[in-house]
Amino acid sequence: MRLLLPLLLCFCFAANAAEAPADIKGAMTVNVYQAQHLHQLGAVFIDVRPAEAWGWGHVHGAVHLELTNRFAGLADPQWPRDVPLVIYCDSDVCPAAAFASELAVEWGYENVFYFRDGYFAWMLADLPQGKGVMGEVLQLNAGR
Repeated sequence: MRLLLPLLLCFCFAANAAEAPADIKGAMTVNVYQAQHLHQLGAVFIDVRPAEAWGWGHVHGAVHLELTNRFAGLADPQWPRDVPLVIYCDSDVCPAAAFASELAVEWGYENVFYFRDGYFAWMLADLPQGKGVMGEVLQLNAGR
């Protein structure tokens, strides 16, 4: 019985989790292997998870922008609109990346990639990861 309760709770949570949309108008949905290729090409990865999740681990080199006023930094005209952006959350049951991808398209970004499978898929594929505190967001633009 002691083992059954945690399994039941996990099942109930999973059953109540809604899936994120499969596609976002104006963005290209990518899987983990396509995301890896974009990473190798130098695309900007944007992690929209909460700061605590970011600190536990994220795609190596990603920028942390929660869906708060900080995410509005992407609306800043100094960010080039042709920069490839790969936007992700935890997994396909996290709608934050879908919403952030919609915003990026709305703000005029031309190369928005919606990494629907998210960080958990990246981790499972054993791809490069970073941990710890986030760096300064606007420093990213200095090299572009």
